[in-house]
Amino acid sequence: MTSEPNQNNFKVVPLGQTVLRYEVPLDVFNIINHVYETKYPTLFPANKQLVGKIEKEHSLFYEGEDSPKMTKHNHLPQNVLQWFENTFRHYLDWNRIKEYNMHLNSVWVNQMFEHEYNPVHVHQGILFTGLSSVMILRLPESFGVEYSAEGQPQNGRLQILGSASGQFATIDYQPELKERDFYIFPYDMRHSVYPFNGPGMRRSLSANMDVQYDPIKNRGAS
Repeated sequence: MTSEPNQNNFKVVPLGQTVLRYEVPLDVFNIINHVYETKYPTLFPANKQLVGKIEKEHSLFYEGEDSPKMTKHNHLPQNVLQWFENTFRHYLDWNRIKEYNMHLNSVWVNQMFEHEYNPVHVHQGILFTGLSSVMILRLPESFGVEYSAEGQPQNGRLQILGSASGQFATIDYQPELKERDFYIFPYDMRHSVYPFNGPGMRRSLSANMDVQYDPIKNRGAS
């Protein structure tokens, strides 16, 4: 069972703050899909916690504060949780963040069908500081007809908005998605998912990792 991120297969996207793309190990990818598909009837609905205009949003892990909407639970094996921790830790170490504490807050799955979408939003856990993520679990054969600007497809796309400014700055990132992609970025980076047309299903996972650190000590970290 793979528990370490593949440090030779990740991509850096500078958007003022950093987005890192990892490739999910095949065993981790298969376990997550299997857990979701076999435990689906018993999973907590996550719709009341989320902004997505999506019918099928369900939680796999929650270690936040208990509320009428959600109580603590876990459907993921320890080795998958360890892979999440190691990969988030790699992001922080790569960004030279020092003396931090991490706490995995939540993991959930969005299963989208035609015309469903996720509006622009940010994430948070128990803390306002931390890391968001998106993992691509399933993609439809096609996102359907693009009614305009075929050279710049939008259907079904993930869009991450940066904090950089200026005419030559990269202000957003819309990757061409592949199954097993895993994107990590800070809680306060706005992002969205566009709707698509036609049959098929788009399944993704998000995980929130709270990060407690001293921003003063990490200014100009090296």
